[in-house]
Amino acid sequence: MNNITSKTSYLIKVALMASISVILMYFEFPIFPAFPWLKIDASDLPALIGSFAFGPLTGVIIEALKNILKILVKSTTTGGVGELANFIIGSTFVGTAGMIYKFKKTKLNAVISLIIGTLVLGIVGALANAYILIPLFMPNMPKKELMIYIMEGVIPINLIKGAGISVITLVIYKRISVIINNDNRKLESNDAKLSKKAV
Repeated sequence: MNNITSKTSYLIKVALMASISVILMYFEFPIFPAFPWLKIDASDLPALIGSFAFGPLTGVIIEALKNILKILVKSTTTGGVGELANFIIGSTFVGTAGMIYKFKKTKLNAVISLIIGTLVLGIVGALANAYILIPLFMPNMPKKELMIYIMEGVIPINLIKGAGISVITLVIYKRISVIINNDNRKLESNDAKLSKKAV
C-alpha cells in the first residue's frame, strides 16, 4: 500500500510541475532588441526543482512532459523541432544541476551545481542552435552572421535565463522541499495507520 501511494504521489507531483511549466511558457518576453524572437521564460524552474527534490531523471521527465503538453495545448510553429531543441537544452540544464546536487545536498553544492548547470546550458544552447535550429530554418545563413548570432544572442540569453532560474531556485527551494517532504511523511503516516487497522 505504502509503495503504491508513494508512486501515485510522485506521479501527481511530476504532472503538476509539468503543467506549471507549460503555464510559465506563456509568460515569455524578449530582452535583446536585435534578436526579438529570442525570448526568455521561467518554464525550466519546476523541472529544476523536481530535479533537486527527486533526482535528475525526474527533471528530464518534467522537461519532456512540458514540451509534449506545449505541442498539444499551445501548438507548434516549428514542426516539433523547436520543442526538441528546448527539451535538449532544458534537460541538460536541470539534469546537470540535479546530478551534481544529488551527491551532496548542501547550500554550497546547490550553488556550484547551478553555476555549472547554467554554463552547460549556455554551451548546449549554442550547439543546439548551430547544428539543429539554424540549419533547418536558416540554412543559408553566412558563418560570420551565425557566429554573431550565437555569441551575442543565443549564449547571453541562455546564461541570463539559467542565472535567473538558479537564483529563484535558491530562494524558494528549501520552502518547497519542506512541503514536499511533509507531504511524503503524511502519506507514510496514513499508510501506517491503515496497515494497523487492517491488522
